[in-house]
Amino acid sequence: MRFSPDPQSLAAAVELAIATRSALLGRAAHAVAVKNLSPGPLPAFLSSHFVNMYSKLDLPSAAAAVLSLDPDPSVVTWTALISGASQNGRPLSALAHFAAMLRSSVRPNDFTFPSAFKAAASARMPLAGRQIHTTAFKCGFLADAFVACGALDMYYKTGLCVDARRLFGEMPQRSVVAWNAVMTNAVQDGRPVEAIDAFVKLRLDGGVPNTISLCAFLNACAGVSYSSLGAQLHAFVIQSGFLDDVSVGNGFIDFYGKCHMVFEAQKLFDEMRIRNDVSWCSLIVVYAQNYAEEEAFRVYLGARREGILPTDFIVSSVLTTCAGLSGLDLGRSLHAVAVCSCITGNIFVGSALVDMYGKCGSIREAEQAFEELHQPNLISWNALIGGYAQLGDAHMALSVFDDMIRCGQVTPNYITFVNLISACGRGGFTKEGLYLFETMKERFGIEPRTEHYACVVDLLGRAGMEERAYEFIKTMPVTPSIPMWGALLGSCKIHGKTELGRIAAQKLFEIDPQDSGNHVLLSNMFASAGRWTEATEVRKEMKDVGIKKDPGCSWITWKNVVHVFQAKDTTHEMNNEIQATLRRLTKEMQAAGYTPDTQYVLYDLEEEEKETEVLQHSEKLALAFGIISIPPSLPIRITKNLRVCGDCHQYIKFISGIVDREIVVRDNNRFHYFKDYQCSCGDYW
Repeated sequence: MRFSPDPQSLAAAVELAIATRSALLGRAAHAVAVKNLSPGPLPAFLSSHFVNMYSKLDLPSAAAAVLSLDPDPSVVTWTALISGASQNGRPLSALAHFAAMLRSSVRPNDFTFPSAFKAAASARMPLAGRQIHTTAFKCGFLADAFVACGALDMYYKTGLCVDARRLFGEMPQRSVVAWNAVMTNAVQDGRPVEAIDAFVKLRLDGGVPNTISLCAFLNACAGVSYSSLGAQLHAFVIQSGFLDDVSVGNGFIDFYGKCHMVFEAQKLFDEMRIRNDVSWCSLIVVYAQNYAEEEAFRVYLGARREGILPTDFIVSSVLTTCAGLSGLDLGRSLHAVAVCSCITGNIFVGSALVDMYGKCGSIREAEQAFEELHQPNLISWNALIGGYAQLGDAHMALSVFDDMIRCGQVTPNYITFVNLISACGRGGFTKEGLYLFETMKERFGIEPRTEHYACVVDLLGRAGMEERAYEFIKTMPVTPSIPMWGALLGSCKIHGKTELGRIAAQKLFEIDPQDSGNHVLLSNMFASAGRWTEATEVRKEMKDVGIKKDPGCSWITWKNVVHVFQAKDTTHEMNNEIQATLRRLTKEMQAAGYTPDTQYVLYDLEEEEKETEVLQHSEKLALAFGIISIPPSLPIRITKNLRVCGDCHQYIKFISGIVDREIVVRDNNRFHYFKDYQCSCGDYW
């Protein structure tokens, strides 16, 4: 491109370079200026243009070099350098430039101070922020609304809430920008009630909220599940004409989703006259948050049909739904979409891939996705640790945790320790899990939450220490939750502690009397112990009060068709082949030393009948179908909605060796990888 050498044309070229984010165009204009306007310095206004361009294009060295060649840089030039560094995530450089400007005796203006306050907030440097505040006061700029709001936002973001409230109280005129600073920071800091109060005061003061105010208020209402208050705002927005604002509409979709009002979110989405990619992404998240993963995927397909491009947020959200569905093939398809869209390098997409592969049981692909991240964040590390926790691979989970600590770039949070203690429980690392729980507050300042206490109960119960787990529950500083009593009941069933199991079951009945799973678990515990009368009484009580048992089932996907099996199921179109395969495999296994474990039959039958009963469990039927239908080169993947029983676990171990196949079973507790007569759980689950 050829440029006219006059300053005005060059300035126009610089503006075009900024608008198009073209460093090549900007450098060409700079070269023409140097060639045609030298010797001597560039005109002041043109020098400011080049500093501004290089700063906004995040070329700090070039921006600083241009400023250094200006014998008398103006406040505009300095401000361009400071704001560019602040906007591009280099707050320390911005503060250094601000200090250099003051040393050069250049007086800041009303554009300089907001950028400096933003830099101090980003760097979490309250002392620097206070010094900038003092300078703004001396220069008489605190009367400017934007400067005052910059200081207010800085105080909130650096944790000086008392100073922020004092400054807000001293403002002679509180603009909507100031109110927004109060509300948005309150929401971000986990103080939703304070944000709601600020919005009410804004209205009482006669202020007119804008898009930012409305979205902050909606986020606050969602944070405390004030669904009725958010619905009132919906009426206000309709009256005020704000509903045509796509950001407000997206905010309402998000609000209704977080309040579990899925119908309202879908209805609002359908009525929106203007929708963007954020609208579609918000609706996907609504369904994902409310455990309707299939609907979430349907919305994604609808977005693609409407021509919405797969952005990083959309793809990462849909990957989350694949994780919830344990949809490995769907997840792989989305991985391909991400590759084609060149967004796999995005940290959100990369972390979602690690999470999806981990939750779908493909830990090798999770590891690969993690290794491809340039700079893993806390979410990425937690996802990988969680993937190993799903497998019960405590050794690798602890190893990854050690790597995370050694890298020094991230600090663990409460989710990290939920995953770690869970991995230790599933892997039999009882001592290590207890040590993590006992030291997490001392080493990392993380206060144990209900989830951590539940993990410890599960950890102790799996190790056969049910009495200790019960004592732990009784001495906890938190109220025992359903997962805690459920973990205790489950471990009592496994280890035959029927009396303690009865206590745990009674607590569960008090908290959630309609949950059929707890009644079934208690009945099965009595049946496993041979206490058939008590097992029958529990079943009769369920029937009397109208509690229906969710049927146990296993399913397997082949050629995009989901094949579902229940125990003793004879309805499948390939039932004859399945039964013949089971009979053949059972004979081969019995010749190899397998004997059906009839303790897992939950009815009082004759021994021969028990053997027939246990051989018709749903996972065995699904396995036989998989052996018939799926080529030997592919692993057989089975999902079950209940815990796999001990006999089926032993059965599948034998089969994996006899047919030389890799078999993956996902029950409601964890993944089991069977190969060569072995399981990844080491028979500890």
